[in-house]
Amino acid sequence: MPSESSQPLLSESTPSLRYVSTRGDAPRLTFSDVLLAGLATDGGLYVPESWPSLPPLDELAHLPYELLAVEVMWPYIAGAWPKDTFAELVADAYASFDHPEVIPLVPLGDPDENLWLMELFWGPTLAFKDVALQLVGRLFDAELSQRNSQVTIIGATSGDTGSAAIEACKDKDTIDIFILHPHGRTTPSQRRQMTTVDSPTVHNIAIQGSFDDCQDIVKALFGEAELRHRLQLSAVNSINWARVMAQIVYYVWALLKVRQALGGLTQLAFAVPTGNFGNVYAGYCAYRMGLAEGNADTKWADRKRAGVNRAGANQADTRFIVGTNVNDSLNEFFETATLQTGQVTPTLSPSMDIMISSNLERLLFELHHRDATATTAFMKRLRQTGKASVDPEQLAEAAQIWSSWSCDDEVTLATMRQTYEQTGRLIDPHTAVGLKAAKSHRLKGEPTVVLATAHPAKFPDAVKAATGVTPQLPPNLADLHERPEYYDVLPNDLSAVREYVIQHSRLGRSE
Repeated sequence: MPSESSQPLLSESTPSLRYVSTRGDAPRLTFSDVLLAGLATDGGLYVPESWPSLPPLDELAHLPYELLAVEVMWPYIAGAWPKDTFAELVADAYASFDHPEVIPLVPLGDPDENLWLMELFWGPTLAFKDVALQLVGRLFDAELSQRNSQVTIIGATSGDTGSAAIEACKDKDTIDIFILHPHGRTTPSQRRQMTTVDSPTVHNIAIQGSFDDCQDIVKALFGEAELRHRLQLSAVNSINWARVMAQIVYYVWALLKVRQALGGLTQLAFAVPTGNFGNVYAGYCAYRMGLAEGNADTKWADRKRAGVNRAGANQADTRFIVGTNVNDSLNEFFETATLQTGQVTPTLSPSMDIMISSNLERLLFELHHRDATATTAFMKRLRQTGKASVDPEQLAEAAQIWSSWSCDDEVTLATMRQTYEQTGRLIDPHTAVGLKAAKSHRLKGEPTVVLATAHPAKFPDAVKAATGVTPQLPPNLADLHERPEYYDVLPNDLSAVREYVIQHSRLGRSE
């Protein structure tokens, strides 16, 4: 139980939020229903109907991570469970992490550089996805047990979401889980963390295509109303709002830690290696809650009226630097206002081998000033023509807090090598992309936090190629490459996947 000095900052009576779809043609839902729904029935993504405020930062400053998490997330979840029940689920989720701080923030290089790594890989599958999914799995089980119900979870992964989701959901009577990954396009360590799990409720499917193909199949299955109802389909990808919600916390945590380290703080940048845009979008959510001000009174529109501009003296006090590899549709969008589909190129950072980032739709909804009709039209143009743009004014608005950078494998390896030579620290290729983006796009002297999204041992070949050092897996995964694997290879075909899911899910077999 919390000590007297860390009593709840938000009461049980906090009003319940409702959630709306970015495409405007799905019902408003409570948190519990959004958790189980995943994707909205109109194909959109759920977002809060309004942005709640953070408690004053001084009141959060000395909380351990698990208590901070409760306070930051409670406005989104109030009404689903009693607050003490939610706190127990949060505490249990982060007890599975192997670091006493859950998410340590470590200086990178000379302290005067004002550069930190936020290590998000201390969970059971060594990637940032654990931070959200260890909690989301428990929320699913608690809600389904309360309803005496069962769901079929279907997700697509470019490498790390799948293992984190399986670890969080395996062996639960309430859940069957199906994970699609692109065949031959993950590292052996990433694949084996999924496929060596021997559980009757876990089903791994290798799709003969790209991650975008996997994601398209998942969205198509959710678009089939009869199938969705029959199998009670749900999602743990970052299209599920609960995933994003849990990731908001570590942006607040990082700001508090940097502010403490510097004895104060007026601005802070976050550099985020980005694939499906959910991780960095969570930072934007923290911004809309009032990150750095401690309240949500200063909205994006207020900043616009005040003339906030990244290049001027009054630059925003929180910024986000998006790092991408050569699959750089996000970088192109933030530079040109145009989003384009295209072929995915395999790289050393496979979790970012994505051309269409699902969670960008949530930001597009905000750039369209929450106009669901305009958001829907944008997504329709993108689907029909492979290309869609926002207005220059909308791009200028985004540029107040967003910038981006892309780099190829050669630059990624060079960044990994330089980091090791200069600091003695091994980093994985995704983190290297984020670090290069930070060094290329941060303002002079600007305190910057780079999100370290995966343990280097998940990418041993790339790390060894860059540094000559083979990173070691932790003891609990030391025999990973000797374990038997369990997965099926299917063509990039919706009907084949649909039939497989029906035949292998308990709800499908029961009819």
